[in-house]
Amino acid sequence: MILAFLLVNMRFFRNLIEKRTLKSQIWLFVIFSLFVVVANLTGVEISSSKEIVTPLIITGLPQTDSIANTRILVITTASLTAGPYVGMLVGLVGGLHRVIFGGFSDYFYIFSSVLIGYLIGVLGDRVKKNNLYPSTFWVAVLSLLAELIQMIFIFAFHGFGLIKLIFVPMILLNTVGSCLFIEILKTYLSNERQLRAVQTKDVLELANKTLPYFRHGLDSDSAEHVCKIIKKYTKFDAVGLTDRVNVLAHVGAGQDHHIAGEAVITDLSKTVIATGKEKVAHNKSEIGCPHQDCPLTSAIVCPLQVNNKTVGTLKLYFCEEREMTVVEENLVQGLAMIFSGQLAIGITEQQTSLLNEAEIRALQVQINPHFFFNAINTIIALMRVDVNKAHDALMELSTFFRSSLKNGQAKEITLEQEKQHVDAYTGIESLRFPDKFTVNYQISVPENTMLPSFCLQIFVENAIRHAFKGRKTGNTIVVSLAASGDNLEIAVSDNGIGIDSKILKQLGKEQINETKGSGLALYNLNQRLIGLYGTSSELKISTGANGTTFKTKIPLKYGKLSVNQG
Repeated sequence: MILAFLLVNMRFFRNLIEKRTLKSQIWLFVIFSLFVVVANLTGVEISSSKEIVTPLIITGLPQTDSIANTRILVITTASLTAGPYVGMLVGLVGGLHRVIFGGFSDYFYIFSSVLIGYLIGVLGDRVKKNNLYPSTFWVAVLSLLAELIQMIFIFAFHGFGLIKLIFVPMILLNTVGSCLFIEILKTYLSNERQLRAVQTKDVLELANKTLPYFRHGLDSDSAEHVCKIIKKYTKFDAVGLTDRVNVLAHVGAGQDHHIAGEAVITDLSKTVIATGKEKVAHNKSEIGCPHQDCPLTSAIVCPLQVNNKTVGTLKLYFCEEREMTVVEENLVQGLAMIFSGQLAIGITEQQTSLLNEAEIRALQVQINPHFFFNAINTIIALMRVDVNKAHDALMELSTFFRSSLKNGQAKEITLEQEKQHVDAYTGIESLRFPDKFTVNYQISVPENTMLPSFCLQIFVENAIRHAFKGRKTGNTIVVSLAASGDNLEIAVSDNGIGIDSKILKQLGKEQINETKGSGLALYNLNQRLIGLYGTSSELKISTGANGTTFKTKIPLKYGKLSVNQG
């Protein structure tokens, strides 16, 4: 129990057990090896005359004596926590140490400990199914099995006399101890996941309430409304928003001198604006407010970023010197991320209104609010069942909108950028409709090949929304790109139900008066293709009972890959 409490309160250990990487396996081996040595040294010594000796630490063990300890408990929990290979290695360490400090006697402990570590790890992986740990019942069964294996070895080499003395207490102690250890880990991790779910839900609820105020950009009016909402629904004593130079709004303690429209005065905020990195202050000096009577004594400040550039800060304060909890830090980080995305949407909408090209303006409004809210609802639903999937969905949503906003005003983008956008979109849709469709890429051109922005995403979205009505499985979308002389041939096919002949004549040439879709995205795309490359690139559509194919041909050009791709 002490071991369990020590480990679950270490963030480092909790991170190790969630993913079985080579690095985490090595660290878990080191940690459990230390504890298995401690288990040997803190056992109960049993002399040849069956006298019980309980020294604080056993420094040496005569060859005629035995020891009852929790070595098997540590090996069992290592196997159930980190798998058979870590369990086997921990068993090897525990067995070797037992033999060495026992005067190089009873070599069978090495073999028995290794066998137990490997066997319990393999069986544990089989019975836990998709869970991180087996159920309490299986932990008890496997712990009992581990001790029974050890008892068989002891009986074979020491006879029934020692078994009679230690059988009941060691079986009970190690079985109950293993169950308690795993149960403490499961309970702590379950509570942590529930806490993450609550945090994400809080972030999404606040994001939903503040979304309308960011549509017109970051100004004093929208900032004040946002700060009031955050202040109302959190326990912070003050909330502030700034741009790169001035305070846009400050609600709560200190608002008499942190005044909207005036320059940012705290050193903490200036540092965040300059570096673009989150900062936490635990006292007044770290905040660096020049006002002598400022009541603010601890804070967390996060940058608001659009296109990787810091455009302002989100600041949350307390009127007491204190450490920020993980809950508070995660809340502020999540809000800053969402606000950055919302702000980017607002800035892009302002810029869109200034564009002269009708096709680009129409393209910008393809960021479908229904898609956004459907995605948000999906993420909220995932909170109840799988927090990690909800986190991944939120990242996909962020990637989708970021690429929408970053590339929306570009006439052409690289295949790399377009594919990232498509993958983010299909990733979110796959969470909404598991196993409904698959997207296969057949690409024979490099990733720096230039494409009209969002063309592949429009084709794929059209297939997902319209091609597979009434079919929940077996749906396939094939995206093909190939060079043909000086041209790039693009084709996106599906095995759907086909397109009605009446709609087919209008599709891509004009808007369609249909309740289930207007065809505006395909119309805008077709007009852009013609405008950019001429009528030779006009969209061509073929359809039938076996599905639909959209084709176009554009000049073959190459651009620059993003920095992270070299």
